[in-house]
Amino acid sequence: MGYRVAVVGATGAVGREILKTLAERRFPADEVVALASGRSAGAEISFGEKKILTVRNLETFDFTGWDIGLFSPGAAVSAIHAPRAAAAGCVVIDNTSQFRMDPDIPLIVPEVNPHHLGRFARRNIIANPNCSTIQMVVALKPLHDKFKIKRVVVSTYQSVSGAGKEAMDELFMHTKSSYVHESSAPQEFTKEIAFNCIPHIDKFMDDGSTKEEWKMMAETKKILDPDIDVFATCVRVPVFIGHGEAVHMEFANPITASEARNILRDAPGVTVMDQREDGGYATPLDCVGEDAVFVSRIRKDPTVENGLAFWCVSDNLRKGAALNAVQIAETLIAQGLLAKI
Repeated sequence: MGYRVAVVGATGAVGREILKTLAERRFPADEVVALASGRSAGAEISFGEKKILTVRNLETFDFTGWDIGLFSPGAAVSAIHAPRAAAAGCVVIDNTSQFRMDPDIPLIVPEVNPHHLGRFARRNIIANPNCSTIQMVVALKPLHDKFKIKRVVVSTYQSVSGAGKEAMDELFMHTKSSYVHESSAPQEFTKEIAFNCIPHIDKFMDDGSTKEEWKMMAETKKILDPDIDVFATCVRVPVFIGHGEAVHMEFANPITASEARNILRDAPGVTVMDQREDGGYATPLDCVGEDAVFVSRIRKDPTVENGLAFWCVSDNLRKGAALNAVQIAETLIAQGLLAKI
């Protein structure tokens, strides 16, 4: 018998990607239900090539008898309904920021820290990390295991899909308007995003960092190693899908670019695309619809002792959200941690 899976926030960009990923990976589900707010109830949404699901109302849904809840409805909604689902016996895998730093809730990237999954039973909830953190730690993990990372400085180039469908629509409309010499005030961003870069994602904190930058630091410590220092600058760029990151590392032990390249070629979830020639690197367009984190531009950083740098890109809706959540569920099954109700 397969599992009963509830996809919460099914009408959003991540929710739709979760449904697509479940179908593509042939997740062992006997039944899948699409849940969203009351205003979306009754709408129809695709699941796989032939099946159509009718969206049901999250507010009145009874999670009793459901095995897995894949949540991506926004933090405020997850705060209400994820504990409700968990109390009904449904294992919640939450894509929002609501539970990531809760010490009783594991924050999981299956290629990096699957051994942390055993702690989920305390609350019956597992947190999915921030999209920018996921792709970075997938690439850092195999290097850290062998050479021990002391410090990371990262600059991100994050696509607008990380801010939702409305942000994607705004990029489209503002780009279109610029060609006909029209202008409109930004709604989803603090400045116009078309043909621009905005060094501001999430709220500003007291030290001048943004919450997105803090997330990359705090989540990396929780997932990978609390002794790693992380400093991030997060930038929104006029790209629809796919995050890029320029990552600079300082190691405790000597490392060469060749050693790093060979290790990353064998690392789970990583694809190395690193030819030192025109076009011999990955860009956001190359990673759309792909599962892997693509690593390019691997090179020695001579400005610090044992320094190394690389460029990485990943589909933020897929590995940065939907795929990672589904992989967590698959890992629970593989480890024998997801009992059938």
